[in-house]
Amino acid sequence: MQKEKLYGKTLNELIAVTKRVSLPGFAAKQIADWLYKKDIFTIDEMTNLSKRIRDTLSVDYEIGLSAPLNIAESSDGTKKYLYKVLNDKYIETAYIPDKGRATICVSTQAGCKMGCVFCMTGKQGFQGNLSVNEILNQFRSLPEFSTLTNMVYMGMGEPLDNITELLKSLEILTNDWGYGWSPTRITVSTVGLKNSIKEFLEKSRCHLAVSLHSPFDEERRKLMPIQRTNPVKEVLGVIRDFGFNNQRRVSFEYILFKGLNDTPGHIKELARILNGIKCRINIIRFHNIPGAEFQSPDMAETIRFKEALNAKGILTTIRASRGVDIQAACGLLSTIEQNKMTSR
Repeated sequence: MQKEKLYGKTLNELIAVTKRVSLPGFAAKQIADWLYKKDIFTIDEMTNLSKRIRDTLSVDYEIGLSAPLNIAESSDGTKKYLYKVLNDKYIETAYIPDKGRATICVSTQAGCKMGCVFCMTGKQGFQGNLSVNEILNQFRSLPEFSTLTNMVYMGMGEPLDNITELLKSLEILTNDWGYGWSPTRITVSTVGLKNSIKEFLEKSRCHLAVSLHSPFDEERRKLMPIQRTNPVKEVLGVIRDFGFNNQRRVSFEYILFKGLNDTPGHIKELARILNGIKCRINIIRFHNIPGAEFQSPDMAETIRFKEALNAKGILTTIRASRGVDIQAACGLLSTIEQNKMTSR
């Protein structure tokens, strides 16, 4: 029988574990300390617990860490790691070093049900939600784990469509009994699930990034089907009602498509709908995927778009393209591996 994994459990869940196996209450914090502050892989390494306690735990539980299966490394230092999840599915995790920062980009689902037409992950279809163990395993099992300074939930899947496991992972990352990270080191991305955005804002203090890609209803609906049920107007209403302070940031991700969403009319409408929201726009150059009809404008056009938004008073930056030589678009690496499995 498969053992239950301890890694990824919150403090309250660890207290429940200690009660279940008749261990003293103080053991929960000791276990959390070993799981999230020490470099261990087995219960037997928890040496401040008695041998009897360790043996009792080991009957039904294990730590539950697993190493990546494969790696692709870019000439710019970016690395993409492939992990196996949900028994026979695959996800990918990106490690992005940049001067004094080292960012990990984690996945929250295998595949995705949002269906954005420019996204390779969406073309896989939805395969399942990751557990908090599978989300944080990407973080802890990364070979560069000790160098990490920032974390973004922008990998495969829609984080707020898996909000229960997402919030548990943030609890572990930011609490003193866990990793003790500042919430300002963590950003969660979403296509714009308005009810889940509200819950996320109320229950965490991490940054929010909303995938926008067009300010116009009909155009955004063609790019992102979520616009039908969660129109950006209502998403912005949730954000306005919440309000943001200097310790918490909201940003809007904007993939620039040549001849589609890069006109002066888009600049004007972006300024209108974002008026009154203290935010920034991150322009992302489109990474080509198989069968895509989109193209990325050249850098000169991209810079002109950025400068026009800055002139409207919206802080706008161009996100540097990283890992373009290693299947950089999210979902490509895992799709290749999934196709290998189905062809066997």
